Amino acid sequence: MNVHSAEIVISAVSPAQYPYTQLPEIALAGRSNVGKSSFINTLINRKNLARTSSKPGKTQTLNFYLIEDALHFVDVPGYGYAKVSKTERAKWGEMIETYLTSREQLRAVISLVDLRHKPTEEDIQMYQFLKYYEIPVIVVATKADKIPRGKWNKHESIVKKALDFDKNDDFILFSSETKLGKEAAWAAIEKRMI
Repeated sequence: MNVHSAEIVISAVSPAQYPYTQLPEIALAGRSNVGKSSFINTLINRKNLARTSSKPGKTQTLNFYLIEDALHFVDVPGYGYAKVSKTERAKWGEMIETYLTSREQLRAVISLVDLRHKPTEEDIQMYQFLKYYEIPVIVVATKADKIPRGKWNKHESIVKKALDFDKNDDFILFSSETKLGKEAAWAAIEKRMI
């Protein structure tokens, strides 16, 4: 997809605030600092529509981005890092779970993991959660440019093994620096928009 228009339409915390449209939605989930905002910005050819932050865990709402009047990206709060209380974190968990399990417009979730490291407990839980609810998953392994090309296969198999990866899901190596994986990510998204 060639993106010329992209805008944030609403930051929601409950179903009453979700946009009233039948447009397909692709949610993005990953731990804080995995490169979610950079991924969104790379896909939509923008520098900073999705705010990248030096303080991980800044996204605390479901942010709906309207892309080309054709679909919504839904940026879900990052898990892991954020310095928030347990009750606050439980509230986020509930908000995310409600959205992921009840939103009819949701077509797939892009689950972002850091290719450099073995997936965290939270990465694994998120993947298992999506598989349990039979929500289509696109796994995007970010920061590929930080690893020598000759070691990509090794890192990919570490990630897949930890996730107990289902070979029917898409797995994309990605770098916001080099734009590696941008075309593949759009192809996986467009396949699910129908």
